[in-house]
Parts: sequence; C-alpha cells; structure tokens
Amino acid sequence: MTTPPARRGRPGYDLESLLQVAVKLFNERGYDGTSMEDLSRKLGITKSAIYHHVPSKEELLRLAVDRALDGLFAVADETSALEGPAIERLEHLVRGSVLVLADRLPFVTLLLRVRGNTKAERAALARRREFDHLVTDLVKQACAEGDVRPDLDPAVAARLLFGTVNSLIEWYRPRRDSPPTDLADAVCTMAFEGLRG
Repeated sequence: MTTPPARRGRPGYDLESLLQVAVKLFNERGYDGTSMEDLSRKLGITKSAIYHHVPSKEELLRLAVDRALDGLFAVADETSALEGPAIERLEHLVRGSVLVLADRLPFVTLLLRVRGNTKAERAALARRREFDHLVTDLVKQACAEGDVRPDLDPAVAARLLFGTVNSLIEWYRPRRDSPPTDLADAVCTMAFEGLRG
C-alpha cells in the first residue's frame, strides 16, 4: 500500500472555506474595505493561492450573494408550486425566508448590505427586486381573495413584511436551545396574527 505524498506548508483552503472567510471579512470591514491582501493575511496563504480558486474579489462577492439569493428563490419556487389561498403561500414564503436567513446568516447579511457599486452588486440588487415583485404579487392575490386588508398598498405591505424578516440580520444569533423554526413561528405569528392576544 502506498501512502499519499506529504503536504507541504499550511493546510490548503478549498473554495467553500475561502468563501466563508471572505464573507466574514466583507461583513466586518465592508466589501470595498476588504482587499485581497487582507484575505490572504487572514487565511495565512498567498494571494496567488486565492486566485487558484477565484479570478477576483468580485467573484467571491458574487458567489456569496448568490448563496443567499439561491436559497430565497428556492423557497419562492416551492411557494409557487403550492396550491391554496395566497395568504397561506405568502406565509410559507415568509417562514421559508426566515429559515434561509438563519441557515445562511452571513451570506444574507452581506446581500442586504450591497449597494450596487459593482457588476455583482447590481446583479444581486436586480434579483432582490425580482424577489420583491414575487412577494408583492402574493400580497395582491391575498388582498383580492379578501385575506389582506384592502386599504393596504400591496407594495408597502410586502416591504414592511420583508423589512421585518430582513431586520433579523441585526440581532439574530443562532442558539442551540432555540431552533430557527421557533424564530420563523414568531415572525409569522407577529406578521399574520398581530400583537393582540
């Protein structure tokens, strides 16, 4: 039996671990405030080792925001495949979005902080607008079915609803004693039943 050759130098990084570190730094310092030199120092590897995995810092950003967006659109696809009242599909979308946020918190945090300064950011913002339209359309359907107050503007209601979901990035931290499903339940109860007991 032959033994594999010994690896020299520091342990290597795969794309996934590189992405995790990049997202952490982007969230701490801002995308524009993070250089490839910062990444190489944090990882303890050369910049050329990073370029072995990705052609640019912007590609790391694109991969990161796509991780968040792909999760949200997967929930949107599930939702569109459901039958039943629009209000139930809307609740499914909200619940699933909270679970994506909890599962991919650093990626969603980064997504919500992009401002459109790069091609990757503009593409992410375009996908976010597409998602927002899906939410607004569901609110409109729920309104037409009589399950949402008719005096609410559907676009405003959708923004308020997802403003609540998006605000979770500011304070939510995963805990073992509180599964993300509890958080999703709390958001849906507040959003769909209100504060009154």
